[in-house]
Amino acid sequence: MRLMMAMGVLGWAAAASAQPVAETGITHVKLETALGPIILRLEGGKAPMTVRNFLRYVDQKRLDGTGFYRAMKIGEPGSFGLVQGGVRGEAKRALPPVAHEPTSQTGLSNTDGAISMARAAPGSATGDFFIILGDLSSLDAKPDAAPPPGGDTLGFAAFGRVVEGMAVVKAIQSAPISPTAGDGPMKGQMIAEPVKILKASRVTWSAPPEFDPEVLPEP
Repeated sequence: MRLMMAMGVLGWAAAASAQPVAETGITHVKLETALGPIILRLEGGKAPMTVRNFLRYVDQKRLDGTGFYRAMKIGEPGSFGLVQGGVRGEAKRALPPVAHEPTSQTGLSNTDGAISMARAAPGSATGDFFIILGDLSSLDAKPDAAPPPGGDTLGFAAFGRVVEGMAVVKAIQSAPISPTAGDGPMKGQMIAEPVKILKASRVTWSAPPEFDPEVLPEP
């Protein structure tokens, strides 16, 4: 097992050296889904460990063939909520957990279009992530707040945002939901037929002249 892990790390290192991250720390990744493409801007300069972790899944093709399996809807579809995808606990796809990078450290936030790591306890995230619709900055770290019973105040680790394809994200959120699948708070949020992620890859993305990294473009 250790040998397999070491080989996986070496394979990722070779792929990463062939596809260097920009000097700014920005890397763009394209998720080709069954409903269309989503392009992500990953903030490696602000959340380096989380971005490196995500890129390992991309470069090693561990996200290819997975899917978006959860859609949380608050109010009307497309207004607030999230869509969640990734390896969904598949042992053969999952890599060791990544250290938690709270938003209080990175300066990022779980707002409209943000991509963030799904987790249980801090430092347990592997290859599952979610994309935010609307302002869910309530999911940010709150280090000065009192922790809830059995919980923590470290929030969820945002590490980038969507720059193209929010219409696809909204379409995923609108997918039919299973009335019975899911446990606990996730019951009633599981997509009946998960939306397949066909391929994930690094891409070169040219920002339009009016692009503002702090403002999400209209879909």
